[in-house]
Amino acid sequence: MSKVPSLKKLYTEQVVPELVKSRGYKNHHQVPKVTKVVINTGIDADADKNQITDIQRDIGLITGQKAVLTKSRKAIANFKLRQGQVVGSFVTLRGNSMWEFLQRLIAVALPTIRDFRGISPKLDGQGNYNLGVSDHTIFPEITVENVKKHMGLDITIVTTALNDDEGRELLRLLGMPFRRTEPAKVAAA
Repeated sequence: MSKVPSLKKLYTEQVVPELVKSRGYKNHHQVPKVTKVVINTGIDADADKNQITDIQRDIGLITGQKAVLTKSRKAIANFKLRQGQVVGSFVTLRGNSMWEFLQRLIAVALPTIRDFRGISPKLDGQGNYNLGVSDHTIFPEITVENVKKHMGLDITIVTTALNDDEGRELLRLLGMPFRRTEPAKVAAA
């Protein structure tokens, strides 16, 4: 029997009843949930094989899953890009590994960002959240001494929420550190 991740336990025991109470859902299947998390990064067109394997290794350390390499579909001369050249890498997390990654992201990685004041509360219009991390060394699995080149990550959290308000409330109840929006101050005339 596998151990249930603490964030998944929080979701089932506290977040679902809270959302049912606040949103008035008639059925527990209406409650929005996180379905998958996609971690993605781009790779320079002039990157050598060692750099590509380092990026793949680092994403694998962060996620606990081997990263898939994405290749260009066609050649673009202006970008010095050939067809079939490696241009990115991504991992899709589901199930327990997704919950464990979210727990590490919320509790450990985001608070270690220098001058961290929260993340933008803006969602994509369909209840999903996209987060850009400019440096992957915020994750504790990465030792800075072994990193030859810093890379940015795009993290997409896909939910079953029908709109942004549901998705934002779900993520807020899970502990996502959204930036507090202050009401605009009216200048005295």
